[in-house]
Amino acid sequence: MVRNRFERELDKLNNNLEEMGEMVSVAIQNSIKALTACNLEMAKEVIEGDDTINAMEKDIERQCMNLLMRQQPVASDLRLISTVLKMITDLERIGDQAADIAEITLHYCENTKIDATFETVSNMSGTSINMLKKALRAFRDGDLDLADEVIAMDDLVDEGFNHLRDIVIEEIRLSEEDPQNIIDVLMIGKYLERIGDHAQNVAEWVVFSITGQHELYKVGE
Repeated sequence: MVRNRFERELDKLNNNLEEMGEMVSVAIQNSIKALTACNLEMAKEVIEGDDTINAMEKDIERQCMNLLMRQQPVASDLRLISTVLKMITDLERIGDQAADIAEITLHYCENTKIDATFETVSNMSGTSINMLKKALRAFRDGDLDLADEVIAMDDLVDEGFNHLRDIVIEEIRLSEEDPQNIIDVLMIGKYLERIGDHAQNVAEWVVFSITGQHELYKVGE
C-alpha cells in the first residue's frame, strides 16, 4: 500500500516535470516568434510567463523533498528524484533565457531589423527546442541512446552561434547603424547557445538516472 502511494506520487512528479518542460519549450518558441514578427505583446507574455515557470520549479522541488522525507525510497528512486531536482534547475534557467530574449525584443524591434540573422537564430532555437523535447522524452522512456543523441546535438547549436557571430562581425564592419542594435542579435544567439547547453545538461542527468554515472561525477575520478 505504501509503495503504491509512492508510485502514484512519482507518476505525478513525472507529469509535472513534463508540464514544466512543455511550458519552457513554448517560452522559447514564443520568444523567437515575438522577435521575428516584432510582436511586442507576445514578448511581454513570455516575460510574464517566466513567473509561472519559476513557481513550477518550486512546486516540483517541494514534491521531491516531500518524497524524500515522508517515503522510504530505494536507491533507484533516490537517483530519479535527485535527477528531477537537477533537471528543473536547468529548465528554470532556460525559461529565464527565453525571457531575456523577449526583453531584448522590446527595444530591438524599435530599430532596424537585421534580417540576415533571423534564419540562423530560428535554426538555433529549433535545434534547442528539439534537444529539450528529446531529453525529456529520453527521461520518460529511460532511453539512453536518445539522451546521448541530445548531448551530441549541442555541437549544432554551437556551430549556429559561431556562424551568427561571423554575420554580426561583418554587419558591424559594414553597417552605418548603431552597433548596439547589431550586438543585441549576438546576445540573443548567446542566450540560445546557453539554452542548448542546459538542454545538454538535462540529457546528461537522464544518463545519470539510467546508469548512475554523470560526466561531472565519474566514480574513481
